[in-house]
Amino acid sequence: MFCYQCEQTAKGEGCTKSGVCGKQPDVAALQDLLVHTLAELSHCAVAGRKVGVVDQNVHAFTLEALFATLTNVDFDADRFVVLINRCVELRDALKAKVLAAGGRIEFQGNSPLNPETTKEGLVKQGEGVSLDAKPGTDPDVRSLQHTLLFGVKGVAAYAYHARILGQEDQKVYDFIDDALDALLTGNMPLGDWLAVVLKCGEINLRTMELLDLANTGAYGHPVPTVVPLGAKKGKAILVSGHDLKDLEDLLVQTEGKGIYVYTHGEMLPAHGYPGLKKYAHFYGHYGTAWQNQHKEFAEFPGAILMTTNCIQKPQEGYKDNIFTAGTVGWPGVRHIPDRSFTPVIERALSLPGFEADRNGRSVTVGFARQTVLGVADKVIEAVKEGKIRHFFLVAGCDGAKPGRNYYTEFVEKLPQDTVVLTLACGKFRFFDKNLGDIGGIPRLLDVGQCNDAYSAIQVAVALAQAFNVGVNELPLSMILSWYEQKAVAILLTLLYLGIKDMRLGPSLPAFITPNILKVLVENYNIKPITTPEEDIKAILG
Repeated sequence: MFCYQCEQTAKGEGCTKSGVCGKQPDVAALQDLLVHTLAELSHCAVAGRKVGVVDQNVHAFTLEALFATLTNVDFDADRFVVLINRCVELRDALKAKVLAAGGRIEFQGNSPLNPETTKEGLVKQGEGVSLDAKPGTDPDVRSLQHTLLFGVKGVAAYAYHARILGQEDQKVYDFIDDALDALLTGNMPLGDWLAVVLKCGEINLRTMELLDLANTGAYGHPVPTVVPLGAKKGKAILVSGHDLKDLEDLLVQTEGKGIYVYTHGEMLPAHGYPGLKKYAHFYGHYGTAWQNQHKEFAEFPGAILMTTNCIQKPQEGYKDNIFTAGTVGWPGVRHIPDRSFTPVIERALSLPGFEADRNGRSVTVGFARQTVLGVADKVIEAVKEGKIRHFFLVAGCDGAKPGRNYYTEFVEKLPQDTVVLTLACGKFRFFDKNLGDIGGIPRLLDVGQCNDAYSAIQVAVALAQAFNVGVNELPLSMILSWYEQKAVAILLTLLYLGIKDMRLGPSLPAFITPNILKVLVENYNIKPITTPEEDIKAILG
């Protein structure tokens, strides 16, 4: 196997024996084979567009299947066998429709890959189309190709969430098809690959906009909400991941059953949505970021539901209590395919739950763009009066790799006349810090989940317009942490928007070659983090 799509890849170079995430070689090979067959499916879809043949079932499947290959999503080899076979069925059916309509389809090597009939055979095929299967490819071209692939995976994840809630855009689907087709058949010079990578950032901006429309259309715009970090006496279900639709359906199905529902990880911002916070049994937040789940899940006295990515290998002590939904999978863990959460509820009722109230601290969420822009006049006035010197967007993914304490120390050491905006699970390095306020404006503003980078971008654009300057001229610095492919997609969006002077850590992507890094430095002045003291001094002087 060879995989280097996440920040924690072995030795900062690539996982070759098993994934640091827990991914086994057979699953890695099946994921690579699925991506390859998806590219063949997209090749047919691109040809189909030319003769008016479009199949929306293909687009829906592509989102789901690509999402399954993200880091910490699906570890179940048997599920990938099903996805590969389904992909081949869709590919061959679409090919037939395109040819019947007069279209032309020419696969690399004259014919598409025909799948083996056994899991072992599929694994062997997958090994032949792995990320390192073409060693003769120019390293810089391959770097951009893999950056594009990982960015497209992030786009697919966001588009998957948006589609569930009824928001779609054909140009997103078309780009995914074009990108996968280019990865299968493209023979472009370096500059053209770079252009497609930046196009991925543009499409991801649109995709995040769709997801924002989906979430706010379904549940209202987030409002500042105090979320307890304690617990209520009684039965309990913990929901982790990102999918608000899963959470909503669970809240509906648990109403009146004497079960309190808690969030974990990036589900925390869900408490700010009026359409979700209205449920009286939706109580508080338990635990921190995804990489701490072994300890936190083992101590949780109820059932656990994993939505979307972030699952780790369940420990035996709570394996019977954990369930997966949507694209998430782990061998031997009960999967809920249709949002009928009766098994989760029954398990929660059979467990002891919390034996007494636990009074703990609290955090405030809900500072999405509507809330922040609602007090924009106060913010602008505070800047003009010198009360707010600088804004910092300290955002991104959390992880277990050493070096991420940088983000905690960075926030703690910022001067009192600065404001921190944060989003995604990287905030769990400092989300419960009491930073005070500036004239009633909290110094720590939780914008939301990783996809709520769209809100942060809209806030920056609005402030730039108010001050009649470009975004890069604002007193705003971005301090980013990355882990997986959604973070790659967001970074590409920021590059597409021309954002400069970003600091990225805790380490740079293994798939970025020195020459490509040089391009990013020369054009965007992107730089690795150093120490909190040095970076704060460099930014503020």
